[in-house]
Amino acid sequence: MKSITVCLASLFLLSACDFDSREMPGPLVDQPVSIDAGTADRANVELDMRTGELRLSGGASKLLEGTLEYNVARYKPRVTSSINGEHATITVNQPEGAGGTSNWGGKAQNTWDLQLANKTLLDLGINCGAGQAKLNLGDVLLRSLQVHIGVGQVDVDLTGKPAHDYDVTIHGGVGQATVHLPEGVGVYATAHGGIGSISVTGLDKNGDHWQNDLYDRAKVNVRIEVNGGIGEIRLIG
Repeated sequence: MKSITVCLASLFLLSACDFDSREMPGPLVDQPVSIDAGTADRANVELDMRTGELRLSGGASKLLEGTLEYNVARYKPRVTSSINGEHATITVNQPEGAGGTSNWGGKAQNTWDLQLANKTLLDLGINCGAGQAKLNLGDVLLRSLQVHIGVGQVDVDLTGKPAHDYDVTIHGGVGQATVHLPEGVGVYATAHGGIGSISVTGLDKNGDHWQNDLYDRAKVNVRIEVNGGIGEIRLIG
């Protein structure tokens, strides 16, 4: 446990030192996001945040909407989207070199506050570098969810009433992830690789995996795969 703590601290310091000391924070820029679904009823959405705070939830009137706030020019995200018939693709990402955080007395800011449509079938990919992410996705129509954790804390709330099966894959870094699982559905979870610690509540250990009593008997099943870092993963059923 001591070696893990030392490694976590070291990697956090390395991440915190990854900044351009010549670039001081400036005025806060508020960049709106508003992407209509058009003819699409399913979408691939990828959010790639290298540093900052991400807040993501459902309830949008459009496919994706919200605000991107930053006060360091190199944090400015790129937003791209395309619609091909019934399928949409959306990417929001920070450019190369935007990783890490500055030490300007905590004055550097980068916050994404985004909402997704509830009724569009989504393959959702989220990359969290250094910072925090709060993902309230219980009302979103998921087909798949992939979360990559760097240095920081990620909270994934899946509590809700999903209409069909979906898969969740978590690639652990040196940070922490807490996943709140939906009730009334079957849940099957596996974990592989060099995970620092994994805590599972509400599921029963069965050989090399965890599952609840409803798995394979419920109309909806959620499958979770956790792959290796040295951080902490908590699954709460």
